[in-house]
Amino acid sequence: MRDVLVIGGGVAGLTAATYLGRFRRRALVVDGDSSRARWIPESHNIPGFPQGIGGEQLLARLRSQAARYGAEIVPGWVGSLVREDSGFALEVDGQTLRSRYVVMATGTEDHLPPLPGAAEALLRSVLRVCPICDAFEAIGQRIAVIGDGQRGEEEAGFLRTYSEQVCYLHVGPDVDRKRRQRLKDQGIDLIETELAQLRVKGNALELTMPEGMSRVFDVFYGALGCSARIELATALGAQCDESRVLQVDAHQQTTVDGLYAAGDIVKGLNQVVIAAAEAALAATDIHNRLRRSGH
Repeated sequence: MRDVLVIGGGVAGLTAATYLGRFRRRALVVDGDSSRARWIPESHNIPGFPQGIGGEQLLARLRSQAARYGAEIVPGWVGSLVREDSGFALEVDGQTLRSRYVVMATGTEDHLPPLPGAAEALLRSVLRVCPICDAFEAIGQRIAVIGDGQRGEEEAGFLRTYSEQVCYLHVGPDVDRKRRQRLKDQGIDLIETELAQLRVKGNALELTMPEGMSRVFDVFYGALGCSARIELATALGAQCDESRVLQVDAHQQTTVDGLYAAGDIVKGLNQVVIAAAEAALAATDIHNRLRRSGH
C-alpha cells in the first residue's frame, strides 16, 4: 500500500511527486508519455527561464527533480481505477497497484487541424495551440486562426493585441451576419474555407482560394478545442462541468473522496505554472490528511 499514486508524468504529475517526496511520502508516478508539454518547441513565459526552455527539456528536469526526492516513475497506462475501503486499486499493464490517495494529472489532447504535416509544424512553432503562451513571439506577423465556431473567433480577437494582420479561417457552418460584423469591428479578416484548401508549406501556412489566388501566413493557431482525459475519474463518479473538466475543491480534491486532480483536466488556464501550483495544493492536502490519520 503506497501513500499516493500519481497518474500522468507531465508538469502537474511530476510536481506533485516532488512535493510528496519532500513530504517524505511514498509516491509512484505512472507515466504514459503523453504530456501536452512535450509539444512545446520553446517557451518564454515559464518563470525562471528568461531565455526559454523546450518542453522535453522541462519534463526531463522535472523527472530528475522528482526522482531526487524518492519518487518512483514507471512507464505505462492505467487500465482501470477502482475505489476500495482502504483507498484505490489501479491496474497498470496487468499489474494491480494500491494506494491511499490518487492524483489525476492525465492532461488533455489538442484537436490539431487534420492537415498533413501538422504535428511537425507544431514542433517548429508554425502551428501553435496556445496564444497565452507564445503570441508575444508572433508580434507583427501574418497570423491565421483555424476554427469552427465561437472559440476560434475569440482566439482571433485575443491575437489582435499582437498583430494587425489576423485572419480567421472558418471551417465550420456558415457565419451569421452578427458574428461577421463583430469580427470586422475588431479588424479581423474572415475567410470561410475548407481544410482541403490549406496546406503547410515550409515554415508557413498557404491558403488556396477558388479564384486561383493564395494567401500565406507566417504562423497559424488551431482553435478546434481539446479533450480532457477524465474517463478514469468519471468512471468512479467524479463530477465534471459543462466544459468536460473535473470539478475540484480549494485543495484540488474531486467529488470522490481521496481522488485529486491537477493541470489541464480541471477548469482554468491551461498553463505550466497553473498545473504546478495545483499539484502543490493537492500534494500538501494529501500530506496533511495522511499526517492527521497517523500515517
